[in-house]
Amino acid sequence: MPTLWLDEIGADDLARVGGKAASLGELTGAGLPVPSAFVVTADTYRSFIEATGIDEPLFEAVDVDSDDSQALAEAAERAQELILETDTPPSVREDLLAAYDEMGDEDVAVRSSATAEDLPDASFAGQQDTYLNVSRADLLQRVKECWASLFTQRAIYYRNENDFAHDAVDIAVVVQQMVDAEKSGVMFTSHPSTGGPTAIIEAAWGLGEAVVSGAVSPDNYIVDRETGTIDEVTVADKKVMCVRGEDGETIERSVPEEKRNERVLSDEEIHRLIEVGERIEDHYDSPQDVEWAIYEDEVYLLQSRPITTIDESDADGEAATDVESQPEGASGVADGGSMESQSEPVRLSGIGSAPGRVTGVVRIVDKLDNLDKVEDGDIIVAEMTTPDMVPAMKRANGIITDEGGMTSHAAIVSRELGVPAVVGAEDATQKLRDGETVTLDGDKGTVEKGAKVPETTGEEEDAGPVEAHSPVKPMTGTEVKVNVSIPEAAERAAATGADGVGLLRIEHMILSTDKTPSRYVEDHGERAYVDEIVEGVRSVAEAFYPRPVRVRTLDAPSDEFRQLQGGEDEPSEHNPMLGYRGIRRSLDRPGEFKLELRAFERLYDLGYDNVELMLPLVTDAEDILRAKALMQEVGIDPEKRDWGVMIETPASALSIEDICETGIDFVSFGTNDLTQYTLALDRNNGNVASRFDELHPAVLELMRQVIGTCREYDVATSICGQAASKPRMVDFLVDEGVTSISPNIDAVRDVQHEVKRVEQRLLLESVR
Repeated sequence: MPTLWLDEIGADDLARVGGKAASLGELTGAGLPVPSAFVVTADTYRSFIEATGIDEPLFEAVDVDSDDSQALAEAAERAQELILETDTPPSVREDLLAAYDEMGDEDVAVRSSATAEDLPDASFAGQQDTYLNVSRADLLQRVKECWASLFTQRAIYYRNENDFAHDAVDIAVVVQQMVDAEKSGVMFTSHPSTGGPTAIIEAAWGLGEAVVSGAVSPDNYIVDRETGTIDEVTVADKKVMCVRGEDGETIERSVPEEKRNERVLSDEEIHRLIEVGERIEDHYDSPQDVEWAIYEDEVYLLQSRPITTIDESDADGEAATDVESQPEGASGVADGGSMESQSEPVRLSGIGSAPGRVTGVVRIVDKLDNLDKVEDGDIIVAEMTTPDMVPAMKRANGIITDEGGMTSHAAIVSRELGVPAVVGAEDATQKLRDGETVTLDGDKGTVEKGAKVPETTGEEEDAGPVEAHSPVKPMTGTEVKVNVSIPEAAERAAATGADGVGLLRIEHMILSTDKTPSRYVEDHGERAYVDEIVEGVRSVAEAFYPRPVRVRTLDAPSDEFRQLQGGEDEPSEHNPMLGYRGIRRSLDRPGEFKLELRAFERLYDLGYDNVELMLPLVTDAEDILRAKALMQEVGIDPEKRDWGVMIETPASALSIEDICETGIDFVSFGTNDLTQYTLALDRNNGNVASRFDELHPAVLELMRQVIGTCREYDVATSICGQAASKPRMVDFLVDEGVTSISPNIDAVRDVQHEVKRVEQRLLLESVR
């Protein structure tokens, strides 16, 4: 028969229905919660290719050297073309539609189930296709596409590498009742590397495709099965979710802001999943990799397969930590855990998903065309991996991804290939550079400088080394925002989970044009100048929406403008930091300043109501009132928009009461300038730079007075200077009741934890 129902099959039917379907049938027979499904048998596929005569040309097409990337691509294209362009026999079509009608007129999930899939020693993870929300009209086409996915580049390569004959592998297709999951994910019933009694659950909102593909970094829950204790809860910043679109297609959608950092699973749901997982493991007598979904408070099992990545030689349950060797002539070298390497500062952190410690040369892969540059021993760095990257992953010495968790494609395949991996590193593709050498620790989830560090040039978004940090975003009463220097850093900054942007500098957008504002307007017109600002701010506002993005108007000293086209008209100043900059320049050139303000008005018209306007280097209330009048001239209503000022001078700090009465919504400390102006120190002067101290009592006293007065006027307070990253400054500000703290990108997580620590101390002191 072309089709069989799940209750008609079990583990012994693998040759007829493939590993996935056999497992689902087995689970159904064991009374576990599996959605109703029927299976288009492997015999149906086999009879299709033989009866139509495409079997011989099919297997001839895939008889290629899989290390030849071009030959592999051509083979896959030809094989899939043969299947998709060949008509299905009418008897098969009729039987499939009859089974679909019997299950009910509801959209279904169509899942591949190859006969060499989900085996105890080879998982073939993610190689064949799955389609969600499939209607009756599309059913037959989706089944054929599942058949064709048996011959993708990744599938051909994997079978060649594991000595599976192409003509010995058939494919069945599971057609299953669609579960419109509210939350979903993957569960390892035992540790995927050691096999120890530690369950790992990963969860995200919506359908499970986002978790499995690595499109989202999911929540991670670690449970000690022997005691039932939830040992660790990591709540990720879940930016996207997969949901069912209006046309039935699966679409990716932004997670609502209030749920992005909300915990997906309750303790009760975790324990229910663990209970189901133990029943599955007991039934199979082996650790399992389980896909699950929750809909209307019911748990459903969508798939279960053996974990194939457990190191059987690891008797004490600890994962191996060193990679002793690599292919001769590789461009990277195994580190073996040398003391020199271990002393290097951590560049970035993520989730250690495949054990081992290796050193290699970074290869950034942002599209499939880049795969050929990956050589033996290199370290692949990608936003996320896809199954098509498997040939390159096989050559690599290590894998680093921005997104994904322990159950993402990168994690599963890396473990199976024995390639150390760090996933969910958030900004690896931005922080690391092609050709530099790094050391990856797949146990600790860290990436350090390697044996050789290349020279850096140009302005960097972050000046210091990346400190190790926990992947968990703590909940704090004090907001922790982030500073952004350039729009290109927007996604990276948003990935930190910060509560918004405390400082976005407009001057970097202007300086990047290589023209002064006046020369740019002269050459390109006012509209082009406004557009330049709008596009730069818009990219950051979009990445953070609806979280606030505080944008500072132009504040570049004259010496920076003198380097640009048109700079010959700039004044020559002995100390530009004390000269023609900030609000002084803006008020002196109201025409140029109003163009900046028009950019803000345009952003508001475009719907970016999360943009906040901030005026730099104000001296007193008079500066602010003049700027406010210009805002109103261009159509910005100060009563409807959030706006504020930088407190960077002792004069502004001492005039804070008058400043609050101008109608501002917030102030933000610029500690670099406030310190140098208070202590009479040029921070760029090497003769006195060692005396520069943002924690000087005089500086702290000015900040204390400002925070106290602003609290009386219900004006928010913030800090966006470099000192925001210092624990002692954080302690002081939280003690004083600052509203928000905005450090540089790499310090966000550390500051979040420091803020939480101080807030907890204050709470304890209040009740003792």
